[in-house]
Amino acid sequence: MAMQFRDDGDDGLMAEINTTPLIDVMLVLLIMFIVTIPIQTHAVKMELPVAAPAAPPTPPTIVRIDVDAAGAVTWNGEALGAEALEARLAAAAAQVPQPELHLRADRAVPYAAVAGVLAAAQRQRATRIALVGNEQFLP
Repeated sequence: MAMQFRDDGDDGLMAEINTTPLIDVMLVLLIMFIVTIPIQTHAVKMELPVAAPAAPPTPPTIVRIDVDAAGAVTWNGEALGAEALEARLAAAAAQVPQPELHLRADRAVPYAAVAGVLAAAQRQRATRIALVGNEQFLP
């Protein structure tokens, strides 16, 4: 490194250090450190459990219960009386998993007939009930 002195007039002498060789030495040292430091790979060996593929879910059984304008109840197209409906609902509620009961009421049926089917399902502990065909009630 060289020091350079120059006279700036009245202020006196000014000393400056030439930093170019210092930067060159620093860059050479930096490159040497980068090359000499080995690249370390940190790997952790793990034995992860392998799960067996799950069976695809089976689609639920669907039972269609229709209530026509006269209040007659059908179970998948088969006409039923009140006692037969209660027996079928009890059998459906006992199954595991319970089948889906799709209740479709006619537009002209009195509400009491539909409420009777819902009450029978509730008494027999059938919990998977859906009201379908409601688009007919749109204005």
